[in-house]
Amino acid sequence: MNHNITAGNMPNGNPASSQAAPKSGSLPLYYLGPQGSFTHQAAVSASRALAPLSDRIIPMPEDTIPKVMAHVRDGEGWGVIAWENNVEGYVVPNLDMMIDADDVVGFAHVGVDVAFDAFVPHASRERGAALREATAHPHGLAQCQRFIARHHLTLRPATSNAAACRDVRDGQVALGPSICGELYHLDTLERNVQDYHGARTEFLVLARRDDAPELMAHAKSDGNTEFETIIAFIPLSTGPGVLADLLDVLRDAGLNMTSFISRPIKGHAGTYSFVATVDAAPWQPHFRSVLSEVVEHGDWVKTLAVYPRRERPNPPVNEWMLPQGGVCFDPHAIPEAWDRGAAAARELLW
Repeated sequence: MNHNITAGNMPNGNPASSQAAPKSGSLPLYYLGPQGSFTHQAAVSASRALAPLSDRIIPMPEDTIPKVMAHVRDGEGWGVIAWENNVEGYVVPNLDMMIDADDVVGFAHVGVDVAFDAFVPHASRERGAALREATAHPHGLAQCQRFIARHHLTLRPATSNAAACRDVRDGQVALGPSICGELYHLDTLERNVQDYHGARTEFLVLARRDDAPELMAHAKSDGNTEFETIIAFIPLSTGPGVLADLLDVLRDAGLNMTSFISRPIKGHAGTYSFVATVDAAPWQPHFRSVLSEVVEHGDWVKTLAVYPRRERPNPPVNEWMLPQGGVCFDPHAIPEAWDRGAAAARELLW
C-alpha cells in the first residue's frame, strides 16, 4: 500500500523536521473506523508525517464521519476524511459536510493507493454457505462491479470497508483492504478484485478553523511557497451568465483551477454551490483580491481546505480512455471527415 502525504516540506512523501517548536502532549486523530479501513491507513500515515506538530498523534476510530467532524469542531483533536477517488470521484457526503461544517477546515492532504480483496468468514465455505451478498462502503462496491456481477451478488452497503469485513456473515463477501483478512480472521476468496488497478483515494486532515493560521505558519516555515485551496462559492443571484462571470474572475486573476464541481443546495431547485480547487493560497495577493471581489459582490464564499501543493500528473487523454459514444475526430484529419459520419450526426443530434 503506497501513501503520499502533503503536509509541510515532504518531497517524495518523507516528512521533514519542522522549524517551529512542536506542541506538547498527545493529540487524537479521529478517522472513520474500524481498524483496517483505508481511512485508518491514511490516519496512520498522516500521524507520522505530521509528527513535528505534536509530541504524539494517536489515530482514534469513530463509527461515523459526523462524529469525526464533531470532535474536530469541539477542539478535541484532528480528523481525517476521504475526499476524492480517481474511480468514483468526490466522496459527496463528506464534501457536503465540509460545505456545511461550522468550525472545520482541511490543512493537510494524504493520498492512499486502493486495492480490494474479497473475504468470507473463516471456514464458511466448509460450512457450505452459498454466496449471496457483497458488502462494503458504497464506493468500494462501485469499484468492484465486475467481481460482484461475476458472482451474481446483491449489494449490502456498509459504513466503511473495514466495518464490512469486521461484520461479514456467512453468505456474504466483504470487500476491503488486504490487512482486514488478518485483523478479522477471514478467509481470502480472491485478491485484487477492483475493476481498475491504479485506483487512489485522497484524504483531507482537518482541524479547527481558528488553528489553521498556526498550522499554515508551520507549513510555510518548512519552506513551502506553493499551496492548493479548496473553496466553495454560492452566487446569491441566479440566471444566465452568473457562473461564467465567476469563472471569468478566477481566469482574469491568472489562477490555475484544477477542479470545479457543483452541488445542489438541498431542497431548493435550481440553486447550487460551486466547489473549486485552485493552485494558490487565500493570503496570496492575486487570490485574496479575487476573494475580496466575490465577497464585495455579495456572494457567499468559504475556504474548505488549504495545504501545500502537491505535484499533479498531467498525462494525455488517449483514445482508449474515452467513454462509449461521443465524437472525437483527429484534428489533423482532413475537414471532409466531418461529412462522413452518420455516427457523428447521431452523437451530436444534428
